[in-house]
Amino acid sequence: MRSIWKGSISFGLVNIPIKVFGATESHSVSFRQVHAADGGRIRYRKVCELEDVEVSNEDITKAFEAPDGTTVPLSDQDLDSLPLPTAKTIDILAFVPADTIDPLQLDRSYYLAPDGAGAAKPYVLLREALNRSEKVAVAKLALRGRETLGMVRVVGETLAMHTMLWPDEIRQPEGIAPDAKVTVRDAELDLADTLMDTLGEIDLDELHDEYREAVEALVAAKLEGTEPAPVGEERERGGKVIDLMAALESSVKAAQEGRGEGEKAPAKKAASKKTAARKSTAQSGAKKTAAKKTAAKKTSAQSSAKEPSGKKSTSTAKKTTAKTAAKKTAAKKTAAKKRASA
Repeated sequence: MRSIWKGSISFGLVNIPIKVFGATESHSVSFRQVHAADGGRIRYRKVCELEDVEVSNEDITKAFEAPDGTTVPLSDQDLDSLPLPTAKTIDILAFVPADTIDPLQLDRSYYLAPDGAGAAKPYVLLREALNRSEKVAVAKLALRGRETLGMVRVVGETLAMHTMLWPDEIRQPEGIAPDAKVTVRDAELDLADTLMDTLGEIDLDELHDEYREAVEALVAAKLEGTEPAPVGEERERGGKVIDLMAALESSVKAAQEGRGEGEKAPAKKAASKKTAARKSTAQSGAKKTAAKKTAAKKTSAQSSAKEPSGKKSTSTAKKTTAKTAAKKTAAKKTAAKKRASA
Protein backbone atom coordinates (compact mmCIF):
# COMPACT_ATOMS: atom_id res chain seq x y z
CA MET A 1 0.00 0.00 0.00
CA ARG A 2 1.11 3.54 -0.72
CA SER A 3 0.99 6.18 1.98
CA ILE A 4 -1.41 9.01 1.15
CA TRP A 5 -0.55 11.34 4.04
CA LYS A 6 2.21 11.86 6.58
CA GLY A 7 1.99 13.67 9.87
CA SER A 8 1.75 12.89 13.56
CA ILE A 9 -0.74 12.07 16.29
CA SER A 10 -0.81 14.63 19.09
CA PHE A 11 -1.62 12.75 22.31
CA GLY A 12 -1.21 15.41 25.01
CA LEU A 13 2.52 16.11 25.06
CA VAL A 14 3.20 12.82 23.28
CA ASN A 15 3.88 13.10 19.55
CA ILE A 16 3.60 10.00 17.34
CA PRO A 17 4.89 10.28 13.74
CA ILE A 18 2.54 8.31 11.49
CA LYS A 19 1.76 7.44 7.89
CA VAL A 20 -1.81 7.14 6.65
CA PHE A 21 -2.96 4.37 4.30
CA GLY A 22 -6.35 3.85 2.72
CA ALA A 23 -8.13 0.99 4.51
CA THR A 24 -10.67 0.30 1.77
CA GLU A 25 -10.80 -0.05 -1.99
CA SER A 26 -13.71 -0.03 -4.41
CA HIS A 27 -14.39 -3.06 -6.58
CA SER A 28 -17.58 -1.66 -8.09
CA VAL A 29 -18.16 -1.95 -11.81
CA SER A 30 -17.18 1.14 -13.82
CA PHE A 31 -18.08 1.88 -17.42
CA ARG A 32 -16.66 4.14 -20.13
CA GLN A 33 -18.76 6.42 -22.26
CA VAL A 34 -18.32 5.75 -25.98
CA HIS A 35 -19.81 6.96 -29.22
CA ALA A 36 -22.57 4.50 -30.15
CA ALA A 37 -21.79 4.79 -33.85
CA ASP A 38 -18.10 3.86 -33.85
CA GLY A 39 -17.18 3.08 -30.22
CA GLY A 40 -14.89 6.10 -29.87
CA ARG A 41 -14.19 7.26 -26.30
CA ILE A 42 -16.10 10.27 -25.03
CA ARG A 43 -13.80 12.54 -22.98
CA TYR A 44 -14.38 15.65 -20.96
CA ARG A 45 -12.11 18.59 -21.62
CA LYS A 46 -11.42 21.53 -19.31
CA VAL A 47 -12.24 24.66 -21.25
CA CYS A 48 -11.99 28.30 -20.18
CA GLU A 49 -15.40 29.95 -20.64
CA LEU A 50 -13.89 33.37 -21.47
CA GLU A 51 -11.39 32.27 -24.14
CA ASP A 52 -13.14 29.04 -25.22
CA VAL A 53 -9.81 27.19 -25.20
CA GLU A 54 -8.73 23.98 -23.47
CA VAL A 55 -6.64 24.59 -20.32
CA SER A 56 -4.01 22.23 -18.88
CA ASN A 57 -3.90 21.26 -15.21
CA GLU A 58 -0.80 23.45 -14.67
CA ASP A 59 -2.81 26.55 -15.56
CA ILE A 60 -5.71 25.76 -13.22
CA THR A 61 -5.90 27.17 -9.70
CA LYS A 62 -8.51 27.21 -6.91
CA ALA A 63 -11.01 29.99 -6.31
CA PHE A 64 -13.69 30.63 -3.71
CA GLU A 65 -17.08 31.84 -4.91
CA ALA A 66 -18.52 34.64 -2.79
CA PRO A 67 -22.29 34.86 -2.13
CA ASP A 68 -22.65 37.51 -4.87
CA GLY A 69 -21.03 35.20 -7.44
CA THR A 70 -17.59 36.84 -7.42
CA THR A 71 -14.72 34.34 -7.54
CA VAL A 72 -11.65 34.94 -5.36
CA PRO A 73 -8.55 33.01 -6.59
CA LEU A 74 -6.61 31.17 -3.85
CA SER A 75 -3.21 29.64 -4.47
CA ASP A 76 -1.68 26.68 -2.64
CA GLN A 77 0.65 29.13 -0.88
CA ASP A 78 -2.38 31.07 0.43
CA LEU A 79 -3.91 27.93 1.84
CA ASP A 80 -0.62 26.66 3.30
CA SER A 81 -0.15 29.96 5.16
CA LEU A 82 -3.43 29.58 7.05
CA PRO A 83 -2.98 29.19 10.85
CA LEU A 84 -4.27 25.61 10.86
CA PRO A 85 -2.82 23.58 13.77
CA THR A 86 -4.13 20.32 12.30
CA ALA A 87 -2.41 20.77 8.90
CA LYS A 88 -0.01 17.88 9.62
CA THR A 89 -1.35 16.69 12.95
CA ILE A 90 -4.12 14.38 14.12
CA ASP A 91 -4.98 16.32 17.28
CA ILE A 92 -6.74 14.07 19.81
CA LEU A 93 -9.43 16.04 21.64
CA ALA A 94 -11.04 13.45 23.91
CA PHE A 95 -11.63 9.75 24.59
CA VAL A 96 -15.24 8.55 24.53
CA PRO A 97 -17.17 5.24 24.43
CA ALA A 98 -17.59 4.04 20.85
CA ASP A 99 -21.39 3.82 21.14
CA THR A 100 -21.62 7.59 21.74
CA ILE A 101 -20.63 8.25 18.12
CA ASP A 102 -23.47 8.12 15.59
CA PRO A 103 -22.56 5.80 12.68
CA LEU A 104 -24.14 8.38 10.35
CA GLN A 105 -21.11 10.60 11.02
CA LEU A 106 -18.53 8.03 9.87
CA ASP A 107 -17.07 8.69 6.42
CA ARG A 108 -13.82 7.15 5.09
CA SER A 109 -11.54 4.60 6.77
CA TYR A 110 -7.72 4.62 7.06
CA TYR A 111 -4.93 2.66 8.74
CA LEU A 112 -2.33 4.54 10.77
CA ALA A 113 1.21 3.16 10.79
CA PRO A 114 4.17 4.35 12.91
CA ASP A 115 6.65 6.37 10.86
CA GLY A 116 10.14 5.44 12.02
CA ALA A 117 11.66 3.34 14.81
CA GLY A 118 11.13 6.06 17.41
CA ALA A 119 7.38 6.06 16.82
CA ALA A 120 6.86 2.41 17.79
CA LYS A 121 6.78 2.90 21.59
CA PRO A 122 4.26 5.80 21.72
CA TYR A 123 2.20 4.09 18.99
CA VAL A 124 1.86 0.91 21.09
CA LEU A 125 1.22 3.02 24.20
CA LEU A 126 -1.79 4.73 22.57
CA ARG A 127 -3.04 1.41 21.19
CA GLU A 128 -2.91 -0.36 24.55
CA ALA A 129 -4.45 2.64 26.35
CA LEU A 130 -7.41 2.51 23.94
CA ASN A 131 -7.69 -1.26 24.41
CA ARG A 132 -7.72 -1.07 28.20
CA SER A 133 -10.13 1.85 28.40
CA GLU A 134 -12.44 0.32 25.77
CA LYS A 135 -12.83 3.80 24.28
CA VAL A 136 -12.09 5.56 21.01
CA ALA A 137 -10.30 8.84 20.43
CA VAL A 138 -12.00 11.83 18.82
CA ALA A 139 -9.58 14.03 16.89
CA LYS A 140 -9.32 16.90 14.40
CA LEU A 141 -7.12 16.82 11.31
CA ALA A 142 -6.69 18.42 7.90
CA LEU A 143 -6.88 15.89 5.06
CA ARG A 144 -7.41 16.30 1.33
CA GLY A 145 -7.66 20.07 1.53
CA ARG A 146 -10.14 20.36 4.36
CA GLU A 147 -10.29 20.07 8.12
CA THR A 148 -12.36 17.21 9.43
CA LEU A 149 -13.13 15.20 12.52
CA GLY A 150 -11.70 11.74 13.03
CA MET A 151 -12.28 8.72 15.24
CA VAL A 152 -9.22 6.63 16.13
CA ARG A 153 -9.76 3.05 17.29
CA VAL A 154 -7.92 -0.26 17.50
CA VAL A 155 -8.26 -2.91 14.78
CA GLY A 156 -6.25 -6.00 15.70
CA GLU A 157 -2.71 -4.72 16.34
CA THR A 158 -3.21 -1.56 14.28
CA LEU A 159 -4.63 1.90 14.86
CA ALA A 160 -7.40 2.79 12.43
CA MET A 161 -9.00 6.15 11.78
CA HIS A 162 -12.42 6.99 10.41
CA THR A 163 -12.96 10.52 9.16
CA MET A 164 -16.24 11.96 10.40
CA LEU A 165 -18.75 14.46 9.12
CA TRP A 166 -19.36 17.57 11.17
CA PRO A 167 -22.59 17.47 13.21
CA ASP A 168 -24.18 20.19 11.04
CA GLU A 169 -23.58 18.02 7.96
CA ILE A 170 -26.01 15.36 9.21
CA ARG A 171 -29.54 15.95 8.00
CA GLN A 172 -32.39 15.56 10.47
CA PRO A 173 -34.91 12.82 9.55
CA GLU A 174 -37.90 15.17 9.62
CA GLY A 175 -40.88 14.05 7.60
CA ILE A 176 -39.35 10.64 6.89
CA ALA A 177 -41.32 8.44 9.29
CA PRO A 178 -44.98 7.55 8.46
CA ASP A 179 -47.42 10.32 9.37
CA ALA A 180 -50.38 7.99 9.83
CA LYS A 181 -50.99 6.33 13.17
CA VAL A 182 -50.08 2.66 12.83
CA THR A 183 -50.91 -0.08 15.33
CA VAL A 184 -48.81 -3.25 15.34
CA ARG A 185 -50.40 -6.30 16.95
CA ASP A 186 -48.57 -8.73 19.20
CA ALA A 187 -49.21 -11.56 16.72
CA GLU A 188 -47.46 -9.57 13.98
CA LEU A 189 -44.50 -8.85 16.27
CA ASP A 190 -44.34 -12.56 17.18
CA LEU A 191 -44.12 -13.50 13.50
CA ALA A 192 -41.48 -10.84 12.90
CA ASP A 193 -39.49 -12.29 15.83
CA THR A 194 -39.84 -15.78 14.35
CA LEU A 195 -38.62 -14.54 10.98
CA MET A 196 -35.61 -12.83 12.60
CA ASP A 197 -34.75 -16.01 14.51
CA THR A 198 -35.13 -18.14 11.38
CA LEU A 199 -32.86 -15.94 9.30
CA GLY A 200 -30.26 -16.25 12.05
CA GLU A 201 -26.74 -14.85 11.80
CA ILE A 202 -24.57 -14.22 8.74
CA ASP A 203 -20.89 -14.42 7.94
CA LEU A 204 -20.05 -11.13 6.22
CA ASP A 205 -16.91 -12.67 4.71
CA GLU A 206 -19.10 -14.96 2.59
CA LEU A 207 -20.93 -12.06 0.91
CA HIS A 208 -19.86 -10.97 -2.57
CA ASP A 209 -20.91 -8.61 -5.35
CA GLU A 210 -23.13 -10.72 -7.60
CA TYR A 211 -23.76 -7.84 -9.99
CA ARG A 212 -20.04 -7.32 -10.64
CA GLU A 213 -19.56 -11.06 -11.23
CA ALA A 214 -22.47 -11.08 -13.68
CA VAL A 215 -21.02 -8.09 -15.59
CA GLU A 216 -17.59 -9.75 -15.76
CA ALA A 217 -19.14 -12.98 -17.06
CA LEU A 218 -21.10 -11.01 -19.67
CA VAL A 219 -17.96 -9.18 -20.85
CA ALA A 220 -15.97 -12.43 -21.01
CA ALA A 221 -18.70 -14.07 -23.09
CA LYS A 222 -18.77 -11.14 -25.53
CA LEU A 223 -14.98 -11.22 -25.89
CA GLU A 224 -15.14 -14.93 -26.69
CA GLY A 225 -18.06 -14.43 -29.08
CA THR A 226 -20.32 -16.76 -27.10
CA GLU A 227 -23.73 -16.34 -25.56
CA PRO A 228 -23.72 -15.38 -21.86
CA ALA A 229 -25.14 -17.87 -19.40
CA PRO A 230 -28.88 -17.41 -18.74
CA VAL A 231 -29.67 -15.30 -15.74
CA GLY A 232 -31.64 -16.96 -12.98
CA GLU A 233 -35.12 -15.77 -12.19
CA GLU A 234 -35.13 -12.65 -10.10
CA ARG A 235 -36.99 -12.80 -6.87
CA GLU A 236 -40.23 -10.86 -6.87
CA ARG A 237 -39.76 -7.61 -5.05
CA GLY A 238 -41.79 -4.56 -4.25
CA GLY A 239 -45.50 -4.34 -4.79
CA LYS A 240 -48.23 -3.54 -2.34
CA VAL A 241 -48.46 -5.72 0.76
CA ILE A 242 -52.11 -6.65 1.14
CA ASP A 243 -51.92 -9.06 4.07
CA LEU A 244 -48.98 -8.39 6.39
CA MET A 245 -49.53 -11.59 8.37
CA ALA A 246 -49.57 -13.69 5.19
CA ALA A 247 -46.41 -11.98 3.96
CA LEU A 248 -44.64 -12.66 7.28
CA GLU A 249 -45.75 -16.30 7.31
CA SER A 250 -44.53 -16.77 3.72
CA SER A 251 -41.22 -15.12 4.61
CA VAL A 252 -40.72 -17.44 7.59
CA LYS A 253 -41.51 -20.48 5.44
CA ALA A 254 -39.13 -19.36 2.69
CA ALA A 255 -36.36 -18.67 5.21
CA GLN A 256 -36.80 -22.12 6.79
CA GLU A 257 -36.67 -23.82 3.39
CA GLY A 258 -33.57 -21.80 2.50
CA ARG A 259 -31.83 -23.05 5.64
CA GLY A 260 -32.90 -26.63 4.91
CA GLU A 261 -35.37 -26.76 7.76
CA GLY A 262 -38.38 -27.50 5.55
CA GLU A 263 -41.62 -27.71 7.46
CA LYS A 264 -39.84 -27.63 10.78
CA ALA A 265 -42.34 -25.47 12.56
CA PRO A 266 -45.25 -23.64 10.94
CA ALA A 267 -45.01 -19.91 11.41
CA LYS A 268 -48.48 -19.71 12.90
CA LYS A 269 -47.60 -22.25 15.61
CA ALA A 270 -44.38 -20.49 16.50
CA ALA A 271 -46.14 -17.17 16.74
CA SER A 272 -49.17 -18.59 18.56
CA LYS A 273 -46.92 -20.15 21.19
CA LYS A 274 -45.51 -16.73 22.06
CA THR A 275 -48.98 -15.16 22.06
CA ALA A 276 -50.36 -18.04 24.13
CA ALA A 277 -47.54 -17.65 26.62
CA ARG A 278 -48.42 -13.99 27.07
CA LYS A 279 -52.14 -14.81 27.41
CA SER A 280 -51.37 -17.66 29.82
CA THR A 281 -49.38 -15.31 32.01
CA ALA A 282 -52.22 -12.80 32.04
CA GLN A 283 -54.87 -15.51 32.70
CA SER A 284 -52.75 -17.04 35.46
CA GLY A 285 -52.55 -13.69 37.18
CA ALA A 286 -56.31 -13.22 36.85
CA LYS A 287 -56.99 -16.72 38.24
CA LYS A 288 -54.74 -16.11 41.24
CA THR A 289 -56.52 -12.85 41.99
CA ALA A 290 -59.95 -14.52 41.70
CA ALA A 291 -58.83 -17.42 43.91
CA LYS A 292 -57.66 -15.01 46.59
CA LYS A 293 -61.02 -13.20 46.53
CA THR A 294 -62.96 -16.53 46.74
CA ALA A 295 -60.79 -17.74 49.64
CA ALA A 296 -61.37 -14.49 51.48
CA LYS A 297 -65.15 -14.82 51.04
CA LYS A 298 -65.10 -18.44 52.33
CA THR A 299 -63.05 -17.48 55.35
CA SER A 300 -65.46 -14.66 56.17
CA ALA A 301 -68.48 -16.95 55.76
CA GLN A 302 -66.96 -19.65 57.92
CA SER A 303 -66.11 -17.27 60.73
CA SER A 304 -69.62 -15.85 60.69
CA ALA A 305 -71.07 -19.37 60.71
CA LYS A 306 -68.94 -20.45 63.68
CA GLU A 307 -70.10 -17.63 65.93
CA PRO A 308 -73.72 -18.85 66.59
CA SER A 309 -72.53 -22.46 66.84
CA GLY A 310 -70.25 -21.44 69.69
CA LYS A 311 -73.16 -19.85 71.51
CA LYS A 312 -75.22 -23.09 71.17
CA SER A 313 -72.47 -25.30 72.57
CA THR A 314 -72.03 -23.00 75.56
CA SER A 315 -75.78 -23.17 76.37
CA THR A 316 -75.82 -27.00 76.15
CA ALA A 317 -72.86 -27.26 78.51
CA LYS A 318 -74.64 -25.08 81.06
CA LYS A 319 -77.79 -27.27 80.92
CA THR A 320 -75.73 -30.48 81.33
CA THR A 321 -73.98 -29.06 84.42
CA ALA A 322 -77.37 -28.10 86.00
CA LYS A 323 -78.84 -31.58 85.49
CA THR A 324 -75.78 -33.19 87.07
CA ALA A 325 -76.06 -30.93 90.13
CA ALA A 326 -79.81 -31.74 90.53
CA LYS A 327 -79.10 -35.46 90.43
CA LYS A 328 -76.47 -35.14 93.15
CA THR A 329 -78.87 -33.15 95.37
CA ALA A 330 -81.62 -35.79 94.96
CA ALA A 331 -79.19 -38.57 95.84
CA LYS A 332 -78.16 -36.79 99.04
CA LYS A 333 -81.83 -36.36 100.14
CA THR A 334 -82.58 -40.10 99.54
CA ALA A 335 -79.54 -41.11 101.61
CA ALA A 336 -80.61 -38.83 104.48
CA LYS A 337 -84.15 -40.36 104.53
CA LYS A 338 -82.73 -43.87 104.71
CA ARG A 339 -80.53 -43.00 107.70
CA ALA A 340 -83.46 -41.40 109.50
CA SER A 341 -85.71 -44.49 109.11
CA ALA A 342 -82.91 -46.78 110.30
